[in-house]
Amino acid sequence: MSLAVREARQRRHRRVRGKVTGSAERPRLVVFRSNRGIEAQLVDDASGKTMYAASWLQVKSKGNKIEQAAEVGKLLADNAKAGGVKQVVFDRGGYLYHGRVKALADAARKGGLEF
Repeated sequence: MSLAVREARQRRHRRVRGKVTGSAERPRLVVFRSNRGIEAQLVDDASGKTMYAASWLQVKSKGNKIEQAAEVGKLLADNAKAGGVKQVVFDRGGYLYHGRVKALADAARKGGLEF
């Protein structure tokens, strides 16, 4: 990823983070997308701790990247529901809500999380 692209994403992410915060009752669902995979975590910004996390390395399906993202979203939703979290705030991390990011969000919604 070139420096200009990375800086543009970070600028978008800072802009979103100015408006979105997570709490223990309603944590922030953070998405990180790389060329190889995708990761997501639920963060309580009040205490600064990660509550739950899921990565493409943990999923069993090694299909295409969109399928992997959907599996990560489902895994994160299952972990969060087991811990009693139902509502989250979605933080797309400066990425477009399209493709892998959208697949992860849709799978998390199907898994029972409310955005």
